[in-house]
Amino acid sequence: MLDDLAPQRRRTLLAGSALLVAVALVAAGIGVVRALDRAEPAPQDELGPVLLVSGYGGRVASLDPLRDALRSAGRDVEVLEPDGDGRGDLRAQAAALGRAADAALDRSGADSVDVVGYSAGGVVARLWVRDEGGADVARRVLTIGSPHHGTDVAALAVEIAGSCPTACEQLVPDSDLLRGLNASDETPAGPEWVTLRSDADRVVVPTDSAELEGALNLRVQQLCPRAGTTHRALPGDAAVLATVASALGRGAVRAPTDVSC
Repeated sequence: MLDDLAPQRRRTLLAGSALLVAVALVAAGIGVVRALDRAEPAPQDELGPVLLVSGYGGRVASLDPLRDALRSAGRDVEVLEPDGDGRGDLRAQAAALGRAADAALDRSGADSVDVVGYSAGGVVARLWVRDEGGADVARRVLTIGSPHHGTDVAALAVEIAGSCPTACEQLVPDSDLLRGLNASDETPAGPEWVTLRSDADRVVVPTDSAELEGALNLRVQQLCPRAGTTHRALPGDAAVLATVASALGRGAVRAPTDVSC
């Protein structure tokens, strides 16, 4: 077909085709480079945005103390709006976290994000890391009072009422979601992991459900022995705020040493 064209027209078409091939190869090369970059753990000494994920019911105002403390320290902080009413499928909330993380990276130009998950928000963060590409972009994940292995409170709600909202049923000990999430590595490679819980928590029962194998697991009472911090009070607790500062800094993940109890 090209033989029927005038020489000048044939040369123009061939040049255009070559340009399109070159552009496609460059685009593919960029994609490969990005994929290779994302295969490496996020640099631990580079600070990106912090995403705060609320608990069951999506009460974002509960995260105000965390947001204010991080912004006072100069961090770029975003409080995620819950997917729906915050009582729906935790997997859908993890997908929403993934979209928010991508948007934060595009907006900031950073290579990674830190995620703080309060209560059920910590389970959402784990689902994001495992299933939604979070392992490639998360630098550190801190969970606060999160029912990683379920809570007897959710089981009691199902027992009394016969059922409860989807997220509640997913937080029943040994639910299908939690069984799958905890079946292998509880702290997948990629981010550094920290958990924090309170012995006085009466929502996450037993309280050691908030621990993860392979994480730096801390207790409020380890830092402030006399603290009676309830589940609801965790985001504004002095030990929690000190842990956020020590866990999300440039240095190695560690327990705080300067808590004003």
